[in-house]
Amino acid sequence: MRHKVIAGNWKMHKNAAETTTFLNDLVNNMPNGKEVEVMVAPPFTNLMLATQILEDTNITVAAQNMHQAEGGAFTGEISADMLTSVGVQTVILGHSERRQYFKETPSLLANKVDTALRHKMRVIFCVGEELKDRKSKQFQNVVFYQLKDSLFHLPKEAWENIIIAYEPVWAIGTGETATPEQAQEMHQFIREQIAHHYGSLANNVTILYGGSVKPDNAQTIFSQPDVDGGLIGGAALNTADFTAIIEAM
Repeated sequence: MRHKVIAGNWKMHKNAAETTTFLNDLVNNMPNGKEVEVMVAPPFTNLMLATQILEDTNITVAAQNMHQAEGGAFTGEISADMLTSVGVQTVILGHSERRQYFKETPSLLANKVDTALRHKMRVIFCVGEELKDRKSKQFQNVVFYQLKDSLFHLPKEAWENIIIAYEPVWAIGTGETATPEQAQEMHQFIREQIAHHYGSLANNVTILYGGSVKPDNAQTIFSQPDVDGGLIGGAALNTADFTAIIEAM
């Protein structure tokens, strides 16, 4: 059975005090049951604080990004070793905002993935198309090459530490949401491409949906057969909304 995950990507939100308040509130209001892994991805400045607050809980702390180098003269960057040294074992890579605003390329992301795996980290790897790709009906090609150019060089055993997050870029922060059928179509397509290259292991790969998931649409999206959870943006910043989405999973 595939692993179920709800991950909250905080982006550039929450200072230390807000992080403390949110996480304590989350711990106190977590739904019962252990069928779903819950993750939070605070900014770099709050990762150590988050790991300390969540040390005796089932909630995982993830980083939002990571540099591909082991170390060096890269002002403002964070290495895999720095993350693991404060207890962070999961990292989000390839988010559409990193691709768009910071011009991260498929080859760069392949290097980041390799570095994370060398440090025995788990990777949430994001793929997804822009509105122009959807309108021109190139969306499957775009996602295929994002997978191929950054992940399909990996050996089979590496996929134990890979989670895919499909994020239709046109549905992030816009209030737009892919229909459940559109989400399922792309999740199935992604799984088929992994199966084409790696065989049956595709059945065990967790694929998350990351496009404006909210409490009122979460259950419908999560009911699709190839949707294994969500990478949540804005709704992950509010405890009531985030816990409602966890319950929906």
